[in-house]
Parts: sequence; C-alpha cells; structure tokens
Amino acid sequence: MWLVSTAAYWSSLAVVGYTYAGYPAAITALGKLRRRPVAADPGFEPRLAIVMAAHNEAARIGAKLDNLLALDYPAARRQIVVISDGSTDGTDDVVRGYADRGVELIRVERASGKPNALNLGVAAVRPDAEVIVFCDARQRIDLGALRALVAPLADPDVGAVSGELFMEGEAGPGLYWRYEKLIRAAESQVDSVVGATGALYAIRRALYRQLPPETLLDDVFTPMQIAMQGFRVLFEPAAKVYDQEASVQGEFARKARTLAGNYQLLRQLPALLDPRKNRLLPQLASHKLMRLACPFALGTLLVSNVYLVATFAPGWPLYAATLAGQLAGYGLALSGALRGKRAGKLARTSWTFVALNAAAVEGLRRYLKGDFAWTSGR
Repeated sequence: MWLVSTAAYWSSLAVVGYTYAGYPAAITALGKLRRRPVAADPGFEPRLAIVMAAHNEAARIGAKLDNLLALDYPAARRQIVVISDGSTDGTDDVVRGYADRGVELIRVERASGKPNALNLGVAAVRPDAEVIVFCDARQRIDLGALRALVAPLADPDVGAVSGELFMEGEAGPGLYWRYEKLIRAAESQVDSVVGATGALYAIRRALYRQLPPETLLDDVFTPMQIAMQGFRVLFEPAAKVYDQEASVQGEFARKARTLAGNYQLLRQLPALLDPRKNRLLPQLASHKLMRLACPFALGTLLVSNVYLVATFAPGWPLYAATLAGQLAGYGLALSGALRGKRAGKLARTSWTFVALNAAAVEGLRRYLKGDFAWTSGR
C-alpha cells in the first residue's frame, strides 16, 4: 500500500502545485521573455454599442446608466442597449426614463436567460457599429475605461479586450482576484487570455456568434470562439471597473456557477480540446481545467498523507511535516470561517482557498444537475 499511497501523494501534490504555483510562475516568466507587442491606438474611436442584460435591477440600474452616459467617449459614436429579461420590479420604467438621452430598451416578456437577452441585444445593434461592449448592471466603470478598452482593437490581430475588475473591500476574495489578474496579464502578454471579465469586455462586432441557450459563461464562450477564429484576446489593465468585494460565501456561489460553466463550455465547444483548432489549449488546461481537478487532488493529498504518516512509510519526516502543514492550513481556514472579518489575513486567505476549491465540487454538481440559472447580482 505504500507504493499506491506514495504515488497518490506525489501525483496529487504535483497537480495542486502546478495549478496554483507552477503555471502562474511559468506564464509570468514567459510573458517577460516573449512579450508579444500590440499596435494599440489611444485615439481610436470606432462606432460602438454597449449591450447590457438586466433582470430586476431597478435599485441600481439608474446609477449604472448615469455611469455609462458619463464615460469619456463621443455620444455620437456610441449606442446603449438594455435588455430587460422579464423584469418585474420596475427596471423597465427606470430605463425608459433615459430614452431622451439615447438609451434603448428591449423588453423580454418572460425571463429567458442571459444568453438569449445578449443575443437579442446584439441583434438590435446599429449596422454601422464596429465594436460591441458588454457589461453588467452592478459594477462602476472608470470614466476613461472605454477608450482604454477599444484602443487595442486598432490592432487588426486583436478580436476582443477584457477590462480589469478591482474589488473594493477586505472580506478575503480580493486577494484571489489580484492573483488571478497577474495570471491574466501574463497570458495577454504571451498571446491571449482564456476568457474575459463579464463586468466589462469589448469585441469586434463581426466576430460575435450566437450564444447557445443556457450558456453560463458568455465572457468565456465568446472570447474563446474569437481566439479560435485566429484573433488575440487581450487583458487591458487601464480599462478599470469597480465592484464591492463579496463575502467568501458570495464568492463561493459565484465560483460554483463559473466552474459549472467550465464543464458546460467543453460540451458547447468541444473543439477547445483540439490543439489543431485551439492554440490556447495549454493555457486553457492550465488556467481553467486543472482547477476543476484540484479539490479532488487536495482530498487525495490529505488522505494519502495521513496514511503515509500513520504507517511510518519511508520518508516519514517529510510526510509528517507536510501533514502538519496541511492541518495547520485547514485549521486556519476553519478559524477564518468562524471568525469572518475578525480573523487575520492569513486565516481569511486560507478560508477563501478552501471555499473556492469546494466551489469546484459544487460546480460539478450543478452541471450534472443542469442548474444553469443566471443572476446579474450577488
């Protein structure tokens, strides 16, 4: 049994180590050594349309529309389309109040889901629009973000650009987002990111493809099919958008939905797994797919480590040290869960790590159950 347990220990450790440390380090180094230039133009002003789906957002959609209308971009060269997906709380009335300022409302009588809402919104875009900008109702966009977002699209090799989401708060998940952005920035320097932030991203209108029904991750589906058309998908740190950091529980729910969407994505776009059709397969596997395996690898790592220590396997001092480290980490996570914001930073970070890995298991359950409901809030 030592042989089996040792193999399980080292293979699971390799999966976790590569996913959370090896790949980020490798892609960061590669980004510095092989940075691919972008012919961005800060003065580029394509005609664009901002498309936003909303469901029961009456409480905050007015502030969001004020934000969009205040963005630094010529009003004559932009269109704002809001798709109200079966809203019943007065969202439509709020949006209609902005009609004299050029905001257009599309009403869907019965909630049909975000994919259908976005497809309808894109269909309503004016024929002369070259760029479509997608955003959500919740987040506040920096006033200069729109210009920063479209500037890289002056490069004919660029098909989509993601903004950068900043989390305001200290609940714990903000550190995860900073870590995630480091990876995205490095991927963008090498070639392309494997997805965008749904809070703010732009694409060439000609590259849009209809979203399949029940699509959970439009902000991954659309960028990845653009990449498979041969274009780059970039991460633009100057295109800033702000959100309040969620609690760990809120981030768990968001992550579970996202990871269920990763399973769904492979069914919707099986060509993603074909290296002849998807040049970003190594990044996709390392950044997205291996995270689906990590919670199971973590469980295997703990169980095999306990066995190796309990049976005094060869190499016992090493196994004892790593088991102590695991137990300390999970102990810190428990402290973070129980104490919340009163816990120290390390405890909150440990709790976030455990919760987000647990979300991968919940994501698989949701995918198998077919739970593809969407909301635009937290």
